[in-house]
Amino acid sequence: MPRDGAPYGGVPGRDRHRPVADGGEGLQWIGIAPFVDRSHYVQNLGDGTFDHSGSLAIRAAVASGVNVTYKLLYNSAVAMTGGQRAVGGMGIEQIIEVLRAERVARIIVTTEDMRRYRKRRLPRGVEVWSRERIGEAQRVLAATPGVTVLVHDQECATEKRRKRKRGQLEQPEANVYINERICEGCGDCGRKSNCLSVQPVPTELGRKTQIHQGSCNVDYSCLDGDCPAFMTVVPGAARMSGSPLDPVAAEELPDPRAVTALADQFGIRLAGVGGTGVVTVSQVLATAGLLAGWATRSLDQTGLAQKGGAVVSDVRFWRHGPGTSNKLAAGECDLYVGCDLLVAADAANLDVVAADRTVAVINTAQVPTGHMVADVTRDFPDTGELVSRIRDLTRPDGQTVDARRLTAALLGDDQYTNILMVGIGFQSGAIPLPAVAVEDAIRLNGVAVEANIQAFRRGRQLVSDPGAFHRAVAAASADEPLDDPWAARPGESELDRLLRTRHDDLVAYQDAAYAERYAATVRRVREREQHVVPGSTELAEAVARHLYKLMAYKDEYEVARLALDEHVGRDLAARFGTDAAAAWKLHPPVLRAVGVDRKLTLGRWFAPAFKGLVPMRRLRGTRLDPFGYAHVRRVERELVEDYVAVVDRLCDRLTTTNHGVAVQIARLPDMVRGYEEVKLANVRNYRDQQAELLAHLDGPAVPELGGGDAVD
Repeated sequence: MPRDGAPYGGVPGRDRHRPVADGGEGLQWIGIAPFVDRSHYVQNLGDGTFDHSGSLAIRAAVASGVNVTYKLLYNSAVAMTGGQRAVGGMGIEQIIEVLRAERVARIIVTTEDMRRYRKRRLPRGVEVWSRERIGEAQRVLAATPGVTVLVHDQECATEKRRKRKRGQLEQPEANVYINERICEGCGDCGRKSNCLSVQPVPTELGRKTQIHQGSCNVDYSCLDGDCPAFMTVVPGAARMSGSPLDPVAAEELPDPRAVTALADQFGIRLAGVGGTGVVTVSQVLATAGLLAGWATRSLDQTGLAQKGGAVVSDVRFWRHGPGTSNKLAAGECDLYVGCDLLVAADAANLDVVAADRTVAVINTAQVPTGHMVADVTRDFPDTGELVSRIRDLTRPDGQTVDARRLTAALLGDDQYTNILMVGIGFQSGAIPLPAVAVEDAIRLNGVAVEANIQAFRRGRQLVSDPGAFHRAVAAASADEPLDDPWAARPGESELDRLLRTRHDDLVAYQDAAYAERYAATVRRVREREQHVVPGSTELAEAVARHLYKLMAYKDEYEVARLALDEHVGRDLAARFGTDAAAAWKLHPPVLRAVGVDRKLTLGRWFAPAFKGLVPMRRLRGTRLDPFGYAHVRRVERELVEDYVAVVDRLCDRLTTTNHGVAVQIARLPDMVRGYEEVKLANVRNYRDQQAELLAHLDGPAVPELGGGDAVD
């Protein structure tokens, strides 16, 4: 997949002027170009599309004289129709010859493996660059008049993951892990990797990022950038696999509820996203119908499945005769399995349900879209509203569960989520097939058979004996957690909790005097707010959260302290085994200044250096601080002083009228995220918005401009 840091692989910072498109093969630009001010266009094009019609579009673009760059993704898979290889597809050399024959102005090949081209002879003028230069290649081609082509040679990441699951491709040794305390939740890793496995997660300290291990393609592109939160981990032999619980036997489960489907035919729709096994589940169900003597037909609408897009699969069953259409029509769905909440709540996918017929099984897990991964201002829509949209159109006896979390707890991996949901639908009476037929179909599929059968049975157990199911979940999660330093004490208000926990952490960050300065500022705001707006603590809470954020900036001393956090060590052991080998991926500014342009891999042997660095935090901000002279460190100290001054101004001018604006201003530091240049760019935006809101402090209220709390 493209890795240049913009949605759909566009040129970072240029997409307003050079839009990027999927579909249409660029022909629309030929008609649009004479009537707009934009001078250039970027068009994505797959190798399969190029073979059957894309080359004609490029010919038309050359003939019309427009300025357009085609990004030809040579990934050996036809994404739009399920990922199979293109029949009669051309090799790189053949594609380049065709492009040259069409009089393309310039061609650059980017590749994940430069070794592929060591002995290949390409025509003069065709350059081969590493994929790390894909952004540069796009800028160079965009500046070249006429039609240009960037051929990106990289196997489809989704296909790689499938091959690894089937044992057809070696699994990379190391996994990627993010230390959430060090993470700033800035979205830079998502922009750099364009990967949906880099997922935002709400925490006590705001939005952070984690790697979803089950869908990770392990191409390590998220490691790019200056963030020191990333680690690589080689799992140990002690890593847990499969369910730690006693398996559920088939005879322990009662027969399903009364069948809700029609006696002679029924239909199932599964709505999810690519790479999660939706199509596999639909084929398992179709096979189960055949084994039980039913006629079955299915339709998999994969669309942009290879890119984490929507997948909708219909499976229809007839007891007698060959059946009719393989696609469900309005009101014909008996079981609606919402594997992904956003896809399931789409009105176009809900057009097959009926309020008196359809049983809905809804997974409430929040799986972010690509835009949510890369853009910190985009939040997941309200879950309750999405669920209500589905429940209002289906039977009241449906089920709503966080199936992803439950499956991960029970089976150690959430890849079995969809099968667990099928089990819920089965036990609800919406799949009138014998359970043995479904389990035999799972066996015929031949992948993780026992785990998938247990997922199916656990889904049935959730309906038939919810108490036993949740006891099993509790038992699987029974590891004694470390004390939560951020938890509230009995009878403690939210403001008091914020003040206490952040004060204590700032003592560990620097010293008691530093923490007391923080506490005194928050107390001053609380007193003023109570005087002006009695009963409200909104402003004080905002200051408590965001003054702490600015004061606890992550310099070299703090990164060292958080790298040794015992919670991180325990989480690594639980995920990857007590004997896992972890390494930090760091790119210290001091080394960057002397020309080191790549991150260093530092194993456990580097821990003493971290331990030696932590006590040196007493030098922070003094003349003896060797790191404090860097520009970003000076800016971080300035931000603290500026924010305290702004808080004093808010207290002096606070009224009941401008209280809302004051809260918005106090929350703005949530925008200040990231490291080095990423952080400095966010600081500029922060100061612009702060100036705009301060101008309204004594005037009318304004709509919220952003930078609000990211805490769930």
